[in-house]
Amino acid sequence: MSVFNNSEVMYFLLIGIPGLEYAHEWISIPIFLMYLIAIMGNCIIIFVIKTEPSLHEPMYYFLTMLAVSDMGLSFSSLPTMLKIFFFNAMAISPNACFAQEFFIHGFTVMESSVLLIMSLDRFLAIHNPLRYSSILNGRRVAKIGLILAFRSTVLVLPFPFTLRKLKYCHKNLLSHSYCLHQDVMKLACSDNKINFIYGFFVALCTMLDFALILMSYVLILKTVLSIASLAERLKALNTCVSHICAVLIFYVPIITLAAIHRFAKHKSPLLVILIADMFLLVPPLMNPIVYCIKTRQIREKVLGKLGLK
Repeated sequence: MSVFNNSEVMYFLLIGIPGLEYAHEWISIPIFLMYLIAIMGNCIIIFVIKTEPSLHEPMYYFLTMLAVSDMGLSFSSLPTMLKIFFFNAMAISPNACFAQEFFIHGFTVMESSVLLIMSLDRFLAIHNPLRYSSILNGRRVAKIGLILAFRSTVLVLPFPFTLRKLKYCHKNLLSHSYCLHQDVMKLACSDNKINFIYGFFVALCTMLDFALILMSYVLILKTVLSIASLAERLKALNTCVSHICAVLIFYVPIITLAAIHRFAKHKSPLLVILIADMFLLVPPLMNPIVYCIKTRQIREKVLGKLGLK
């Protein structure tokens, strides 16, 4: 019996944290709390921006898109991670695995795209503040959101279909607590050259986003240095702090994992798993916290909704 006609594998096995299986139930508690705080924090951000007319500006619309991406990442990985750590249930069907990796990679690409657009938003706000509102009006922001969602879907849509066509011969142990394209692809015993090439192309698209973000900050820095007043320079740079933190929180784990896989001769599986888990846990958790702390308008509105000064 098999799930697919060309497959001999009925299910894949996900792993938790090797060597700490005895502590999985205890580990599940902080993981669950991190997910809970992340979901609540992003819901609060979306609710506050939606209900406060003073926050109906491009910067906050893009922040809403970031919160949606973060929630998508959380909900995509939450079921399997909690199932592993709470109940030690490691099995996942191929169809569920392919669906999960589609959503994880899709929301990853979307978050990368949103971070890029947010950097361009900051450049426009600093470089041309008088025309900022007319350039990024509500209609254009809505179109950008639809384009980002379309781009993310189209880029990762081939993943589940190409993985489905591969043959999996007895090997079914994955190396993370959730399904990733590159992880599933390595289990195939048939030719996976197309999957490798296309996966590399999608990774390049994400890295291109990062390169464009860096370029936009070079332009922002150039614009800020042309401002005569030191106070105005600091004020302009301060509007970028939250976004810079979000970029670092998102890209540092990705770049670290890529560097470990490329250059580490004797990489620790435990280290790789922890960094990979951080990639899905930390950005959805930290982005709402960073924006609430560093963005006065968001902080004041959130505290107001909670009945606090």
